[in-house]
Amino acid sequence: MRTPHLPHARSRIRSPRPRLLFAAAAATLGGLLSLGLLAPAQGATAPPQEASGTAADLPQDTVFHNYPGAVHEWVAANPGDARQQLIESRIASQPQAIWFATYQPASVTQDVAAVTGAAEAAGEVPVLVPYVLPDRDCGGASAGGAPDFPSYLSWTHGFAAGLGSGPAVVILEPDAIALTDCLDDAQLRARYAALGEAADIIRAANPQARVYFDAGHSAWHSPSTIAQRLRDAGVEAGNGIYTNTSNYRTTADETAFAEAVLGELGDARLGAVIDTSRNGNGPSGSEWCDPVGRLVGESPTVNTGSARVDAYLWIKRPGELDGCAGPAGQFSPDYAYELAGG
Repeated sequence: MRTPHLPHARSRIRSPRPRLLFAAAAATLGGLLSLGLLAPAQGATAPPQEASGTAADLPQDTVFHNYPGAVHEWVAANPGDARQQLIESRIASQPQAIWFATYQPASVTQDVAAVTGAAEAAGEVPVLVPYVLPDRDCGGASAGGAPDFPSYLSWTHGFAAGLGSGPAVVILEPDAIALTDCLDDAQLRARYAALGEAADIIRAANPQARVYFDAGHSAWHSPSTIAQRLRDAGVEAGNGIYTNTSNYRTTADETAFAEAVLGELGDARLGAVIDTSRNGNGPSGSEWCDPVGRLVGESPTVNTGSARVDAYLWIKRPGELDGCAGPAGQFSPDYAYELAGG
């Protein structure tokens, strides 16, 4: 069975928004319908009923699912390596997000279903990261994504079709809102509309899925700036925001930042999740790309001590590079060992 985790990037009252309705998207969706991957729909994508609150809050005994990835493969293949035991105990033992970062519309439904099915069988909650937005990473180390927005929304239908009906956490398109420097106004509007549409698609397919929107991190944009971008992107279609993905900012700083952003948004229904996968030693100045001397942070949990922070998660998988010490997303046992405290 294919391992769905693939290379990914670094960090960094309902209002109407435009919908991306394209003839090409309809044609692509028709092809997926003919393959039996999607259920028939009438007209445009219908938003989920009560889209702003159908997913239940994560209970305090939530256990996040630890689906195998590159670190597990390395641990299994290297039992005699001096680094293996520490990497296994500090990193491979922890639940981590699964990234879907390659545009493969024919297989995305089965790839997602493999993760959600395994999590449901274990009585656990999977964390999934769709990462195929057009022009992602503004041409940086993790450039790529779907060829256009109709293709992206079609792929999102396929992604959503694999979610099943159980609880799930969806980290929607890292850097999509915080990193937009390469876009002109028209491209920005198209991106924001696509993000809101994607959240609607996911929530319609599985109302128990909790969808979080990109808020960057505490040393990037001000709370007021990122809050306005989140409004423009339709954050009200989801369940809140996520911060610090693929970065190293401290949990205390990210908690204060997330609470400030949520305060700016002014919607008590919204929460936040924080990526604590590599922030145990905090940042290395402004260096975000494979800095040395870092450490894994708090283990994934819903017991955060903040009423507005729903969970700490390991979104970026420790040991998988940012793109400086090697290709973005490539697993490095040396870097994993350092992050594990070796």
